[in-house]
Amino acid sequence: MDAGRRLAQAAASAMEDDAFEDESLDAIAIRLGVTARHLRRVFAEEFGVSPIAYAQTHRLLLAKRLLTDTRMTATAIAFASGFKSLRRFSALFKERYRLRPLDLRKRRVATDDDDALTLKLSFRPPYDWDALVGFLGARSIAGVEDVAGGVYRRTVRLQRGGRWHAGWIEVEPIPKKFALKVRASGSLAGVLPPLLGRVKHLMDLSANPGEIAGVLGDLAKSRPGLRLPGAFDGFEVAVRAVLGQQISVVAARTLAGRFAAAFGTPIETPFASLNVLFPTAGDIAVRSVDQVASLGIVGSRARTIIALADAVASGSLALAPGADVAATLDALRALPGVGEWTAQYIAMRAMAWPDAFPHTDLGIIKALPNVAKKEILAAGEAWRPWRSYATMHLWQSLT
Repeated sequence: MDAGRRLAQAAASAMEDDAFEDESLDAIAIRLGVTARHLRRVFAEEFGVSPIAYAQTHRLLLAKRLLTDTRMTATAIAFASGFKSLRRFSALFKERYRLRPLDLRKRRVATDDDDALTLKLSFRPPYDWDALVGFLGARSIAGVEDVAGGVYRRTVRLQRGGRWHAGWIEVEPIPKKFALKVRASGSLAGVLPPLLGRVKHLMDLSANPGEIAGVLGDLAKSRPGLRLPGAFDGFEVAVRAVLGQQISVVAARTLAGRFAAAFGTPIETPFASLNVLFPTAGDIAVRSVDQVASLGIVGSRARTIIALADAVASGSLALAPGADVAATLDALRALPGVGEWTAQYIAMRAMAWPDAFPHTDLGIIKALPNVAKKEILAAGEAWRPWRSYATMHLWQSLT
């Protein structure tokens, strides 16, 4: 994939996650390993606008949705959308839309009776929702996630300004529209930009299925809307990947549920199936191998999980979209017990890397009966830069 394009998209993702503060690009550029000048150039080439204009437009669009779809006050909306003051929000809103924020509020539609926030996130069709929630449901962590009636729900925890915000989300498709409906508990109003950014990543809403299918060819014909399941939390998916090494999906799901129940934080939600927050990397880094292994987890994997947690908690390992793929893969492989399959799987889901390819996976080997094991990696070259999507299609072909 073109390096400039990926760089620009990583910066855009960071802005949508509310990392773009005080209209400065320096912090994002440093995190991405380039100069602010270079980032501005590739950003303009990819999106046709400056980073500042992009960030302002994103904040305003989020504010418009909150004004029409929620009961939040204008002040709360201004800060939730990423503005530093109500005055700045009102001035920019009037400049762009020739309206005052409260003028739009008068047109607000009815909302639910509870304090939940309801928003829409669009996507390019086609979108294979059933396949996506089927994948997530089969790997859901008891108490943390649940899929029922075609609706995905989970508990979430996000940090902003040094403060943790916890709650729940619910995601489902909107009939006859190219959009998903996202409901979030009112407790998450203060972290809406990063929350929506993570939902987009989890549900792969930025994908262009036509572009991907054009490269995958016959492999994508039966399910052109197949998406790449992402991660709401990179550490969570990484732990899940380690637990799934060399055992069945069902067995790994059982271990993940025990892990969350033992080390997670209890939380109250309106849903009986959701009652715990998955532990943070900091929560696990201080645990002993014996504590983790006592859940029925093999000792070597317990050591891997603690090493993984320590790396994430210390900041030496970032498991999120936009992180340097090559460096992160090297860092993962350097951890005890992390082989190529685990590293590629984590990159595919936690980092949203579209070209990951766990070619040693037994499912991939089974889906390619006419290709010798030693030739699978070479065969995958034809699917670059979308080998992650090719992997999903190969796995789906076995169902």
